[in-house]
Amino acid sequence: MRLGSSAGVVWGLLVLFGALLTGCQSPSAGVAEDGRLGGPASGTTAAGSAPVTRPSGYGAVFLAVDECSSFGTTSFTEVPCAGERAAARVVARHDGTVRDGPRCPATTDFVLHISEQRPASDEDGDGAVPQGYACMRNLQPPHPGDPGGGGGPRTIVGDCVYSSGDGQVRETNCDGKDEQEPEYKVTEAVTRRADCPVATALYVRLGGDRPVGCARPL
Repeated sequence: MRLGSSAGVVWGLLVLFGALLTGCQSPSAGVAEDGRLGGPASGTTAAGSAPVTRPSGYGAVFLAVDECSSFGTTSFTEVPCAGERAAARVVARHDGTVRDGPRCPATTDFVLHISEQRPASDEDGDGAVPQGYACMRNLQPPHPGDPGGGGGPRTIVGDCVYSSGDGQVRETNCDGKDEQEPEYKVTEAVTRRADCPVATALYVRLGGDRPVGCARPL
């Protein structure tokens, strides 16, 4: 939907989904360590938040693909990608919720949740911002979504994890520079556990067409 050009400016509330290495990164969780496919750790969201953001009108759709956002301590705002405030670019944009919608690209650094906003009065009827989410990629390193990067909303081939207790593991940087040392590395994605190499010590839930990640000890 298009942002309204009337005096009533639409506000969109954004919430971070997944982990951010910059500012409020915490390692993603959700893999079991005892040979089973793991689900998200109970009570764990590995998320930060950005309470308020204001659509700036730089595009027809708020935070559409290839548009950029700023980073801030209290908000994320749509800004021109060539501007000095630009910090991350939208690589995919979907309506609805992450749970029900398409998956973000594998190397997404973080995800912004966009709350639905519908003004009480709008002279041309196009000022609403539907509920949705934007898959974001930092314009500059670090890129937690890269293989071995230690974060991002998805666990992918090349990522490393460590035991966090209670049969759960969390993602950490493969270079050992994070506080937690890597213990396993995801080396392959397959359709079923039986397709993993013999040396596999951990099965990681990846989702998608090849939902099983085969991880070896480091």
